[in-house]
Amino acid sequence: MPDPLRILIADDEAVIRLGLRSMLEDQGYRVVGEAADGTRALDLVRRLRPDLVFLDIKMPGIDGLQAAQALLAERAVPVIVLTAYADREFVDKAKDAGVLAYLVKPVRESDLRPTVEVALARFREIRALHDDVGSLEDALATRKLIERAKGVLMRRNGLDETA
Repeated sequence: MPDPLRILIADDEAVIRLGLRSMLEDQGYRVVGEAADGTRALDLVRRLRPDLVFLDIKMPGIDGLQAAQALLAERAVPVIVLTAYADREFVDKAKDAGVLAYLVKPVRESDLRPTVEVALARFREIRALHDDVGSLEDALATRKLIERAKGVLMRRNGLDETA
């Protein structure tokens, strides 16, 4: 049996963290850490290396969207936003931050597994695409270097492409 997915929860309301932890653990996930603010969440993610993070949008200090942007810029972990706000402004900000899912409180336990699994799958796809882009950029740089070297050798030896 594979190891359970390791999840970190960041919400400034302890009762929300407790309820979410309970629902996630009931579904076989392992909650490896909790934070009440974005700064602590960033620290815990970097230290504990969870597989996925739930971030509340409104938290003291660094808010959930700022924390999400930092984590996603590092491609560290997939982020699911958990919030009481369903208005367009927050949804747009979450999209701009790059979060992979948006859950509105109160969260139903039946919504968790599909949200977690789809967010994780999309994150893995995005990471694979970034890796592919990096490999292609390396190959292109190598090809350019080879073409330059070929040009130098051809000029030195008085050759042209038709030879």
